[in-house]
Amino acid sequence: MSETPLLVRDVPEEALLARIFPLLPTAPTTLVGPGDDCAVVAAPDGRYVVSTDVLVEDRHFRRRWSSGYDVGWRAAVQNLADVVSMGARPAALVVSLVMPGDLPVDWVTGLARGLADACTPLGAAVVGGDLSGGDQVVVAVTVHGDLEGRDPVLRSGARPGDVVALAGSLGRSAAGLALLDADRADLDDALVVAHLRPDPPLAAGPAAAAAGATAMMDVSDGLLRDAGRMARASGVVVDLELAALDADRDRLRAAAAALDGASGDGARATDGARATDGDAGTDVGDRAEGWVLSGGEDHALLATFPADADLPDGFRAIGAARRAWCDDPGVRVDGRVARRATGWDHFRA
Repeated sequence: MSETPLLVRDVPEEALLARIFPLLPTAPTTLVGPGDDCAVVAAPDGRYVVSTDVLVEDRHFRRRWSSGYDVGWRAAVQNLADVVSMGARPAALVVSLVMPGDLPVDWVTGLARGLADACTPLGAAVVGGDLSGGDQVVVAVTVHGDLEGRDPVLRSGARPGDVVALAGSLGRSAAGLALLDADRADLDDALVVAHLRPDPPLAAGPAAAAAGATAMMDVSDGLLRDAGRMARASGVVVDLELAALDADRDRLRAAAAALDGASGDGARATDGARATDGDAGTDVGDRAEGWVLSGGEDHALLATFPADADLPDGFRAIGAARRAWCDDPGVRVDGRVARRATGWDHFRA
């Protein structure tokens, strides 16, 4: 007989915090950690980059396929990616957790472990947060980053003639979500893990800044949507080369083919998680291409560099920034306007 799990409603808040605090990562810049009204964090540079993001149950994840560890890992990574895409080093996270009383305590401690394992390699600490009751799980994270004397790398710095480069993968998270949504996680465990625990090359962000990146951002809402944001901010055309984006082409096509064979027209991902499925229900190759161009949450780093720059380790050229004629910045794929959905939109998904 299985043991009945200990639930959040069975544990006083102080006792729950006593289980969580020892699991959270620390860092030398943390002068006062969790336990006081505020944390105190050193800012050697005199500046901080700051961002925040949120994960909402049944909107960004589902507990039936995401463990607490998975959600903690994802909550950390999506915020860490924002910091490194500015060329900064992640320093401190503040995490607020809303949860129903019937949530197992082990799920909460798993979330803390996921946060810790994602943050520790980068030297980032979780320095505090808040707990509250609610009808569903909500994880809100605010992250701070240290520029270490560097100028921030903005979306608005791309110039005509720059090389457009990418560090990390595209389409894997969206493909993994499609497999989960179709109850076919057995078809490709690596793609499923890519959705549940994205693992972008976060150390490549500060390295890109040091190598002279002129613009940078993480790809959280799909390549077409995020490259469009960079293009508009910089006043350029970002011209992508489709062939350069095919790093996982065979694996993604195999997953698309398996889903197509299982359902006839492919299962479309619903709004129960953030990564989108691209254009489902079409040709297998087109669906795989849709994951690459429109799928979100891989958190790859998209950057531009001067044409004569040596790309830092982990980056590969995927196109070029070109002059925008008639004040029409935007994205092209092989010189043509892309004719497909452009990625995740919080209020239209």
